[in-house]
Amino acid sequence: MQKTLLASLIGAALAITGCAEQAPAPTATESAQVSESANDTVSMENPFFQPFALQYQAPDFRIIEDEHFLPAFERGMAEQIAEIEAIANNPEAPTFENTLEAMERSGELLTRVSRVFYNLVGTDSNEARRAIQSELAPKMAAHSDNINLNPALFERVKSIYEQRENLGLNSEQQRLVEVYHQRFVRAGALLTEAEKEQIRALNEEHSRLTNQFAQNLLAETRNIAVVVDTVEELDGLSRSQIQAAANAAADRGHEGKYLLSITNTTRQPILTQLNNRELRQRVWEASAYRAQSGDYDNRPISARLAQIRAQRAALLGYDSWADYNLETQMAEKPEAVFEMLGSMLPAVVANVQAEQDAIQEMIERRGGDFEVQPWDWEYYAEFVRQELYDLDESEVREYFEFNRVLHDGVFYTMNRFYGITFEPRPDLPTYHPDVEVYEVFDHDGTSLAIFYADYFAREGKRGGAWMSSFVGQSHLLDSKPVVVNVMNIPKAPEGEPTLVSYDHVTTIFHELGHGIHGMFSNVTYPTLAGTSVSRDFVEFPSTFEEDWAAHPEVIGNYAKHHETGEPIPTELLERVIQSRSFNQGFDTLEYISASLLDMEWHSLSADSELQDVNEFEAAALAKHGVDLEAVPPRYKTTFFSHSMGGGYSASYYAYMWSEILAADAFAYVQSQGGLTRENGNHYRRNILEVGNSRPTMESYIEFRGQEPTTDALLIRRGLKLSVD
Repeated sequence: MQKTLLASLIGAALAITGCAEQAPAPTATESAQVSESANDTVSMENPFFQPFALQYQAPDFRIIEDEHFLPAFERGMAEQIAEIEAIANNPEAPTFENTLEAMERSGELLTRVSRVFYNLVGTDSNEARRAIQSELAPKMAAHSDNINLNPALFERVKSIYEQRENLGLNSEQQRLVEVYHQRFVRAGALLTEAEKEQIRALNEEHSRLTNQFAQNLLAETRNIAVVVDTVEELDGLSRSQIQAAANAAADRGHEGKYLLSITNTTRQPILTQLNNRELRQRVWEASAYRAQSGDYDNRPISARLAQIRAQRAALLGYDSWADYNLETQMAEKPEAVFEMLGSMLPAVVANVQAEQDAIQEMIERRGGDFEVQPWDWEYYAEFVRQELYDLDESEVREYFEFNRVLHDGVFYTMNRFYGITFEPRPDLPTYHPDVEVYEVFDHDGTSLAIFYADYFAREGKRGGAWMSSFVGQSHLLDSKPVVVNVMNIPKAPEGEPTLVSYDHVTTIFHELGHGIHGMFSNVTYPTLAGTSVSRDFVEFPSTFEEDWAAHPEVIGNYAKHHETGEPIPTELLERVIQSRSFNQGFDTLEYISASLLDMEWHSLSADSELQDVNEFEAAALAKHGVDLEAVPPRYKTTFFSHSMGGGYSASYYAYMWSEILAADAFAYVQSQGGLTRENGNHYRRNILEVGNSRPTMESYIEFRGQEPTTDALLIRRGLKLSVD
């Protein structure tokens, strides 16, 4: 979820690396000279030097080469610094138009190349792009600081901010003034020159280390894949999965063997199927202990990143990075997060204990003579699930064929609720053959956006699932959204259907929830558009869409056998829906544990010494009573990209906070008639269209009529409302 470039720079969070710096900052003239020098040997046919000619300025991947990126970044930075200096040094009195609107229009080239480059680094990385990313990190950090710490520019923003009530501004314009002023102050605009130099140094180091953290993980994903010698060890996997593992091994030069890739969480989905306990342990340990040794050791990087953030927060007048970060979130203070998570723990731990007892009993009934370990939990949980609900996951997958889920499930829901349609656009070029492009049309037939669907796992793509944009919406810039959804679904061998788990089904709904948040944006200023909201609100629209996956009308439309086309039997469907609450103690606790770990890292004070990562983790989990051996955190520190990678530092709790909003909102919609256009239009108008053009709680109350409660969340997760 990306903001406009200037919003990202001033918000100290560009793309995936966060803010950074280098010393000393070049003047606009010096920057222009660097740019001209860099371009002497580059053809003026660089495609980034002008808007793309495709619809809505969608990137023309047919003409983009890696050699185009650096020259475009250099020229883009030079152009924007020149624009910023012209604004800052304008002899006319500061006005909304000649200062804030001018900043909103600045950096066109840099925004264009940044959106393409950072999207490709995440989805289709290669050695050249990773090298460019490393080179860019300090340069982009310095560029950010050149804007954030420009005193003349801040004085103009401050002047407008102090007069904002008397300037005849509309509500969106006033919101923009307030957002800009807050971002400048939080970036260090009020610091002394000596303190600004300290911030610059910390920013530069932070940018370099977050980049290294991400690159280490990408390298480790390939490095830790588990190579299996014999097909017998893969007992429990389907024929299609075994063939995919054989193909993956052959691609890596392991002919005759099998390769199991590691996904980005501690838990590995394949553990539900592998009958070989020794192999399950190998897979789990490859995941849990990654990036803790050798060339890709993220332990010292993680410890230093936490320390840098604490030091930055102290310079800006905050007790910790958590205090600093949460100031602009709905939660506002770390205490609110700890209280929210802590209030759920008694019910969650009680559910976990009941689940563990059932799993241990199943182990013993099946002849096991060992205490349940993390690599056993999901494997034996599947047997418990089957017994409770007579449910076989492999049987269920037969009804969840990927294309049917996408078209007859997700797209169908979007049409029923909002009236939009997705039409294939095979004429638009993509950056990889697996990517498909759609044009999105509104209920009245007008064209709304371009949507890229990139759902399958491959080498060079970072783990996880996310939404981003190649072009953001803005009436000021007359731009329409060009949005991309990314996932890592294992693709079936050529000629075979890709069958997905129910978890993947809900994730497809989730990510398109982010997608329509970007596509429905209907604001003037790019800084306030689409998903440019607080972290603990941005996951609300996406989580809200997840529950449609189990809606009887929706699931009845897409859950059909991939061979016969027969709908999923009613009694099987009922068991699938009933089983959604199964293992929710485990799911919730592994998430809460990771959230608490993130908060503890970012509650450190600036004078704290560098921490031993493993010791700190153990102490943090024990402090909150969540140090259960069989239920480790969803992420450990060395591969906790949300937290240490920077984007969700002191904000991983946001998924749970947003889920409270989502569960409350979905329950409200059901009480008002459910899947109707009237409900969809009301939700779209009050939540999805407004972006950050007003405070997010105001938007929620405008939609819901009141603030949310946690009741619907506990019901959604199938947890007891109280513990005796």
